[in-house]
Amino acid sequence: MPSTVVIIPTYNERENLGPIIGRVRASVPDADILVVDDASPDGTGALADQFAMSDSKVQVLHRAQKNGLGAAYLEAFDWAGARGYDYLVQLDADGSHQPEQLPSLLSAALTTDVVMGSRWIPGGRVENWPWHRRMLSRGGSAYSRLLLRLPQHDVTGGYRVYSADALERMRLGSVDSLGYCFQIDMLLHAVRAGLRVVEVPITFVERTRGSSKMSGGIVFEAMGRVTIWGLTGRGARHSNPAPAPRPTPDA
Repeated sequence: MPSTVVIIPTYNERENLGPIIGRVRASVPDADILVVDDASPDGTGALADQFAMSDSKVQVLHRAQKNGLGAAYLEAFDWAGARGYDYLVQLDADGSHQPEQLPSLLSAALTTDVVMGSRWIPGGRVENWPWHRRMLSRGGSAYSRLLLRLPQHDVTGGYRVYSADALERMRLGSVDSLGYCFQIDMLLHAVRAGLRVVEVPITFVERTRGSSKMSGGIVFEAMGRVTIWGLTGRGARHSNPAPAPRPTPDA
């Protein structure tokens, strides 16, 4: 079977870490978990070390400081690539990405390059969001799709599965977005590399513990960057032919 690592970036997620690790282990028992902690002052990193000591499927990558979600993921991709994982999963620590839906994303990944958990396609939905959060997210995706000529619907979503081959072909050295815009930047790289990208419907659930790192200012800053990309021609100006689906690995 292909090897999979679920990457969980954390910053002050001590309350959520145990539950999310338990849910991942129950949903995909054969997958490894990499907690990437940005020196959380609440002790999340130390707690992650305790889980790693008691469970060989859990490993921890400690970073010296908090300098953006994108930087955490890129370092984790390097870590996973050096260890030969076939599939790399992005998963939020706060429970908004439901691990119980991961098997369907991994199943889709067997015949494509990138799988995106999507809130904004038929079957996808969001729970416990006020109307303005919905409009902000949907509006940000629509604006980015239009300006960058992207065919996908949920371009800002972070619940994703990448094949190792896809990440190599995406030339991540030119991904320079560290915050909210990182997900858009990664999708743009995937589309421009001619990769096959599939959206799978998910239910996104608002966190119940801890505080969100998201704000309107962060979103509008990202949209400013998207505007610059669109005006300077960085968007997916033309669609490369999608490569044939990769063969399903032998069981």
